[in-house]
Amino acid sequence: MTKLLQVVLTAALLIFLAAHLDHFFWAHAIAAPASPVPGYALVWNDEFDSPDGTTPDPAKWTYDIGGEGWGNQELEFYTNHPQNARMQSGNLVITAQREITARPNGEARQYTSARLKTQNLFSQSYGRFEARIKIPQGQGIWPAFWMLGEDIPTVSWPRCGEIDIMENIGKEPDALHASIHGPPDPASGKATADLTAKFSPPGNPKIAEDFHLYAVEWDPAELRFFIDQTNYATFTRKQWPASAPWPFDHKFFLILNLAVGGSWPGDPDRSTVFPQQMLVDYVRVYSRTPGAAIRKE
Repeated sequence: MTKLLQVVLTAALLIFLAAHLDHFFWAHAIAAPASPVPGYALVWNDEFDSPDGTTPDPAKWTYDIGGEGWGNQELEFYTNHPQNARMQSGNLVITAQREITARPNGEARQYTSARLKTQNLFSQSYGRFEARIKIPQGQGIWPAFWMLGEDIPTVSWPRCGEIDIMENIGKEPDALHASIHGPPDPASGKATADLTAKFSPPGNPKIAEDFHLYAVEWDPAELRFFIDQTNYATFTRKQWPASAPWPFDHKFFLILNLAVGGSWPGDPDRSTVFPQQMLVDYVRVYSRTPGAAIRKE
């Protein structure tokens, strides 16, 4: 190789690195697990590090099973089958796939998926609840990380309360949603009281392109929602409709699910590829350290 050719190749390499180094470091910073948050102590977690092909730990997770639309006209039938929820390469993999399953009334569902929950196994009021997730993408695909009040068997939804830490719908690849829902608001006549926020990261990247850390920090009168280190939404009791009960004062359990179709995301179309997979690196729950100050971003 001549010296001139070496110089040319070295210059080309430097130009390539200069053009791509910022993106490289940004992508790897996003992908790296976050450090423990000051002011919180870990109380519950699942790192999903069981051998490949094994199913979620039954001491930590149970399943919702069925295909009745789940109040949203969803199209999937939730199962407890390994093909819909299993460990792979250090992640929980929730898979939505084309698979015909008959409902009890004989009607067929065209898709199966999984909806995991910690109901009757773990619940907590207040603290930080987080999961590092790589979501799928596609029209009609609806991944979610959320919580319901543990009193749902006795008071039903929405009186139990709902905290949506992360929702994404496939037709909005650059946006995520955070919400809280509760009992009816008598003043407005609405069936639920709600506070919601929609957020797109700077530059509007497709959120499904990498893992992100989704979290809520929940205190008695305030809930703060995060993607990675960005506090993009804060809901307070003062914002809540005055005539609606505040249900965020008791224990909630965790839910991870991957829905297909429904009144909000719409149905899959010809562009939607199956199977779709939601990868969960870990779920961690913290309690606030006594005396720790509330974080303000």
